[in-house]
Amino acid sequence: MADKDLICGVWPVIEALRAGKNVERLLVRRDAGGEGIREIRQLAVERGVPWQPVPSEKLDRLTRAEHQGVVAFLSQVDEQDLDEVITMAYERGLTPLIMALDGVTDVRNMGAIARSAECFGAHALLVPKTGTARLGPDAVKSSAGALLRNPVCRVTRLTDGLNRAREHGARIIACTEKATTTLDQADLSGPLVVVMGAEDEGISDAVLRMADELVRIPMAGNIGSLNVSVAAGIALHAVLLQRKAREA
Repeated sequence: MADKDLICGVWPVIEALRAGKNVERLLVRRDAGGEGIREIRQLAVERGVPWQPVPSEKLDRLTRAEHQGVVAFLSQVDEQDLDEVITMAYERGLTPLIMALDGVTDVRNMGAIARSAECFGAHALLVPKTGTARLGPDAVKSSAGALLRNPVCRVTRLTDGLNRAREHGARIIACTEKATTTLDQADLSGPLVVVMGAEDEGISDAVLRMADELVRIPMAGNIGSLNVSVAAGIALHAVLLQRKAREA
């Protein structure tokens, strides 16, 4: 990890938070105290920046700089408001399509999904602020720059973002092996949020309960599962094909 993606030290982190820098998350030494640390925690809460208490050894492994018990991770990706993205799509006469990721933690998968989302016409990625891959240089590189071109909307809880999308008329489609309906049988024509789950555990129960429909990708092989970035590309391509067929 390049040092330029980190801010180390109490006062540099405070200034970054005060200035509204795109701080993705914070690591704070478990026994760190004092007025500066208290202000960092308060600013993090006010700005919705997740922070995690960690042992000093973890901070020492991250950087050789004098970290004073706190390290901030900077995101290279600007965040955009989900409501504004959906509203803008409607204003342009488009049918909103959002790709939502529930617990995707591998940066290469994140980048590959962002690339597919841009290629197949998704208007934004929707990701939670915690429990997801960093939107740093590795993810940007894997996305071939798509993370810098296509909107990324981050929410405290994915369920909150899905509710907001639903308020704008979007249906929630969860892509899961638990479904009986196959992707080609589903109606993918209207405003849509397509949800993909974590690499190991899939989509969480809370998100599955919110879905308007569960769909699975039909397969003929013996393995029975796909890498999440491959599955996301297939799902987005299916949406594009169905929408083009209905326009014809």
